[in-house]
Amino acid sequence: MTFGPFVIAGLAALAAASRAHPTLKRLSFTLWVFTFVAASMFYPSAFGTWFGIDLKIFIVPLIQIITFGMGTTLSAKDFGRVFTMPWPVFIGIFFQFTIMPFVGYGIAMLLGFEPEIAAGIVLIGSVSGGVASNLMAYLAGANVALSVTMTACSTLVSPVMTPFWMKVLAGRLVPVDFLAMMFSIINMIIVPIVAGLAANRILYGQKRWTRESRALLRIFAGGLVIALGCGFLDMAFLGPIARMKSGLVLGFSLIAVVALAKLLVQNVFRGPADWMDKALPVVSMAGICVIIAIITARSRNELLTSGLLLVLAGVMHNAIGYTLGYWGARFCRLSETDCRTVSLEVGMQNGGMATGIAMEVLKSAKAALAPAIFGPWMNVSGSVLASWWRRRPPKR
Repeated sequence: MTFGPFVIAGLAALAAASRAHPTLKRLSFTLWVFTFVAASMFYPSAFGTWFGIDLKIFIVPLIQIITFGMGTTLSAKDFGRVFTMPWPVFIGIFFQFTIMPFVGYGIAMLLGFEPEIAAGIVLIGSVSGGVASNLMAYLAGANVALSVTMTACSTLVSPVMTPFWMKVLAGRLVPVDFLAMMFSIINMIIVPIVAGLAANRILYGQKRWTRESRALLRIFAGGLVIALGCGFLDMAFLGPIARMKSGLVLGFSLIAVVALAKLLVQNVFRGPADWMDKALPVVSMAGICVIIAIITARSRNELLTSGLLLVLAGVMHNAIGYTLGYWGARFCRLSETDCRTVSLEVGMQNGGMATGIAMEVLKSAKAALAPAIFGPWMNVSGSVLASWWRRRPPKR
């Protein structure tokens, strides 16, 4: 297809130009996703294998790095806040893990998708809330603290709730191994988040040791030694727990990298203290774009036949989540601000987690299609809804 390069170049130019526009800037990530999707549709072999290495092996590590970045934005108070606002947090998480799995299953059955794609729709509805909802809560003028706490807490319970709903609802569509999925989520999501929390203390802690060169060198050396030890240690004797190996290796490696980077930034480059905050969004955006391209390349034919129907499913799933999340919170007598927060949290899922589970546990690129398509749409719809609410502040 000779017009492929022009489509890709046009989308890339639009994505780059959008960064300079105050309104379109929010859509920059989505435009880059479209650019990578176009590239993988026109040239699927470019995202297949490089030098004999199947690129799909990079999906889980990329998700772990993105999740580690999420962890660096959290602190212990984000989890402890559940004790100061237990009812709104409970309501949000309850709706997250009841409304969305059933809505996903209902849409998959209604639109008649083949089993693997249908399982992917159930999967994206069964995972925890996505970190993008925190940004949308901020843009909407909603309760950001509640949104962050809900995301953190729903992520913590996801190793149990996600395999449970997949076993109950998708088990009749594809084989589902509860324990394998549970440890896969711990490996991909929980371990990197814990590592990110540790990195948060290193980066932003107020203790004297967080600024001492000697302490940072010790953390770097210790993290590197433990990462190498985990890498060379045969964990097969631990059974399913051995699935956490890659998470431990990457987690300790990233802690070591963060300690070394802070040491260099503050003593050699004299850079800004918030360098991590500036770097992570770029790394996360690039990682997600690459993941989506790898998945799209492997499911190109299915997308050509079912792509529009999957987009429709994504719009329906997302809209129903926003609607039922909002009115469910209203029924439970939450404040207007909290209702909007719950709506965004319920409607926006962790597409990265769903993608990783589909590829690592279900072993299916088809099951990863729904997370790959639903994710960009959630960012578009979330931005629109947040802007609409921003212009209509709750009545006092």
